[in-house]
Amino acid sequence: MVVRTSVSGARGRHAGSGRSGRSGSRPPRAPIRVVLVALGACAVIAGGTVAGLAAMGSGGPAGTNGTPAGAISGTSDRSAAARLNATSPAPVPSQRAQSSPAPSPRATAAAGHRNPFGTAAASYLSGRAGSVLAAVYDLRTGRSWHLGQGPPQAEASIVKLDVLETLLAERAQGDGTGLSASDRTLAGQMIEDSNNDAATSLWYAVGGAARIRSFNARAGLTHTAPSSCVVCPGFAWPGWGLTTTTPDDQIALLRQLVTPSSVLPQAAREYALSLMEDVTPSQRWGVSGGVPAQVTVALKNGWLPLHGTGSDWQINSVGWISGSGRNYLMAVLSTGNPSEQYGIDTIDALAATVWQRMG
Repeated sequence: MVVRTSVSGARGRHAGSGRSGRSGSRPPRAPIRVVLVALGACAVIAGGTVAGLAAMGSGGPAGTNGTPAGAISGTSDRSAAARLNATSPAPVPSQRAQSSPAPSPRATAAAGHRNPFGTAAASYLSGRAGSVLAAVYDLRTGRSWHLGQGPPQAEASIVKLDVLETLLAERAQGDGTGLSASDRTLAGQMIEDSNNDAATSLWYAVGGAARIRSFNARAGLTHTAPSSCVVCPGFAWPGWGLTTTTPDDQIALLRQLVTPSSVLPQAAREYALSLMEDVTPSQRWGVSGGVPAQVTVALKNGWLPLHGTGSDWQINSVGWISGSGRNYLMAVLSTGNPSEQYGIDTIDALAATVWQRMG
């Protein structure tokens, strides 16, 4: 709209440069021109006649924009200027004349928003080890973007958010969370401190893989497979961390918390977000990368050495970022990291890029 307005203004100034003044009145030289034409002396014309012919020519040939040649004559200066604008061959103004009504602000924002990953993110990840899958969902416009391709990856400790939501869906009553004091203590430890023992207790309390799978179906998760074991042969860590998921499913899980939900009442959503906003400082990396301190960030991270050697780390981060004109969800899964810190650095840098481009 700004560009078009600017072009329209330029054309308006051009139309007012003096040519439209001539198109409204011509010198009364018609008899002389007839004689001159009859005598074949068209080349000898008075200066005023040349100016009059030039003004007539400015109307354009017949059929231009559906207006016959000379149609500007006999109109006011303002009408002449308008027709000159309408018949201008400039491409941008012609598009403006044919454009549909301006879309709603929501549609405009969605149509004009750039990809928050862009080529910069792909270029950065091309030089990093491991495999990264990511998704961003803009709560203002309903648009989503994806980065990377590959099979579902292990959740590590971000599965604790799934455990919490399953617990809340089962226990919430009326306007409250329905959680006992013991439940609240375990939930706080599990989310704010990422305590594994608390997570194991609540995994069993909600009914394990079967009940989590049932909740996921209600919440719209279609590619998440809860682990079949908590104590898994040959694996030193709690087996629930081997639950596999996709960024899209994690976005669906986060949406249950930040938008009206059929599976979680408002009190339950607010409680879960309060825990995610109060994660211990040493664990506030990941999707918070590059985000200013005054912006609201509710997140859960996960980190897990998949093969016990410390050379194949699963590093994940999911969360909600809201403030400074932005309101979006982000989920990142990364596997094959040579160290824990390496994976954290990768997600931090990716999140910083998204933050900047979402503005």
